[in-house]
Amino acid sequence: MSDTSPSPLGLRRLSRLGLAIAAVGALIQLVLGVYYLAMAHSPAPHDLPVGVVGDTAQRAQLTEQLEADGAFAVEEYDDAAALEQAIRERRAYGGVAFAGQTPTLYVASAASPAVANLFKAQFTTAYQDQVAQQVEQLRTAGQAVPVETAAALATPPDVTDVVALPDADSAGSSLGFVIQALCLGGSIASLALGRLRGMTQRSTARGLGHAALLVVYALASSGVAMVAMALFGVGTGANHLELFGGLALISLAVTASTAAAVALVGPAGALVGGLYFTVGLIISGSSIAPEMLPSFGNAVGQLLPPGAGATVARDALYFPDASTTAPFVVLTTYAVVGLLVVLLTNAAANRTRSARALHR
Repeated sequence: MSDTSPSPLGLRRLSRLGLAIAAVGALIQLVLGVYYLAMAHSPAPHDLPVGVVGDTAQRAQLTEQLEADGAFAVEEYDDAAALEQAIRERRAYGGVAFAGQTPTLYVASAASPAVANLFKAQFTTAYQDQVAQQVEQLRTAGQAVPVETAAALATPPDVTDVVALPDADSAGSSLGFVIQALCLGGSIASLALGRLRGMTQRSTARGLGHAALLVVYALASSGVAMVAMALFGVGTGANHLELFGGLALISLAVTASTAAAVALVGPAGALVGGLYFTVGLIISGSSIAPEMLPSFGNAVGQLLPPGAGATVARDALYFPDASTTAPFVVLTTYAVVGLLVVLLTNAAANRTRSARALHR
């Protein structure tokens, strides 16, 4: 009977290969761990836009306090109505309007519950510091402290949630899950469709078929996402046609750009889809407001399909007055360029074969 056990040399090679795989796996974990922690271990505002309505002294004092460490970027508005409209258009996350000496806070929990809570806490602290200074000045001057001034130290300001989260999405986490599912599903679909490329030769017809499949998948992916959201009452008040189109474009941007990478560099191009999921999601703004990320993460995240997609989907869900031109341009660029690359690489291969045939 012949001995079929591995030779010592084979075992040594297998051990080296196993150690190399383990080392690469540990390195990837280290890089991703450092990246995730650098981006989101302690979210903090960076030039987060807020508004203020009040007299000159109130605006100046509040602006100085809120902008002191670069956390907020304060914009002045003529009245509370203008401030509310800015919030609906997502030009501001919130703000404060003074009626005499009485402030009212305006927030939008649908934009980010964390930001709404942070702004309430920051403003309340800043306002009570102002009141405390006034009380100290009166006491130093030997004057009586008005009852309403003393009460302001213990009474938080009124809060108006201009665009509140619905009860079905009270934590505001649904959007992150939807974007995650779209990116993961799109990455898997791109891998599966890419496997089909070896079954037929590249040709114009194959390129058209591949592009058509990507579009059909995007439409189906959007429909499935909306069904899942409807099962839990998420998005019931949204513009469904706009939401459907936005979700479909997100899916197409992911799948088409990944398919283009595969067409250009081969199977390794499928890593693009994996990068959207592992690298792009955390800086997408779907779970953490973009302005709460480091500046680099904010800028890059909004230039990737997950980030632009999160903005489009959130606005379709809760902010119909907001402008979505920039994120739509980003998504459309990924989708159109990806489809063109798929079509052109197949057509080019077809012409190359035809030219070779003519020269035989």
